[in-house]
Amino acid sequence: MGAAVQTYQGLDEAVYRNINACRSLSQVTRTSLGPNGKNKMIINHLDKLFVTSDANTMIKEMEIVHPAAKMLVMAAEQQEKEVGDASNFVVVFAGELLHRAEGLLRMGLHPSDVIEGYSQASKKALEELEKLSVYEVKDPKNRDELIRAVKTSIGSKQFGFEDLLAPIVADACLTAMPKNPKNFNVDNVRVVKIMGASTYDSKMVRGMVFGREPDSTRRRRRQRGGGAEVCTR
Repeated sequence: MGAAVQTYQGLDEAVYRNINACRSLSQVTRTSLGPNGKNKMIINHLDKLFVTSDANTMIKEMEIVHPAAKMLVMAAEQQEKEVGDASNFVVVFAGELLHRAEGLLRMGLHPSDVIEGYSQASKKALEELEKLSVYEVKDPKNRDELIRAVKTSIGSKQFGFEDLLAPIVADACLTAMPKNPKNFNVDNVRVVKIMGASTYDSKMVRGMVFGREPDSTRRRRRQRGGGAEVCTR
């Protein structure tokens, strides 16, 4: 049987196809947005399994090749590099803007008119964002100010644990912070997960921690009823 082939002609049809490709990508990450977002199961070309709600991890392992969708991937990667968060928001917001633009194009507007309208809206949004600021970190080396700043980001990932984790994150940042806070390197703060504990056992350690398997086992004899039970751990 021959494979079905679809052809598209004209500039308008090409634009619609590009918009649909970007919207498909945003639909994948949309349901993972927020502290109660759903995890996605992704298997890359090496058959490695990823279960994550992080958009940056998803778009990296999905190996997107569509040119228009690839631009969204690049935007999300740049957001992750510059800010370290909100890569999911970039993809979802861009997908929604393109969805609205598609409706305007079908109404008869030219793409250049839509671009001009979005450019003006971007300038207005930046002006309004300056008015919406409720707090500004004046001294990055001040522990109390740093805790207040990181609570928002932690709440978007680990909702309910921001009061517990914010002081730990702030202490780790202060420990690794150089003389010029603008040169702070996020790779200087690492996280190690140790099996057998919970989030409430988290703590900051100065130096370097390596996760490893146990070197030995401990056997304990427990008396139960009329016989003996041997437990190993």
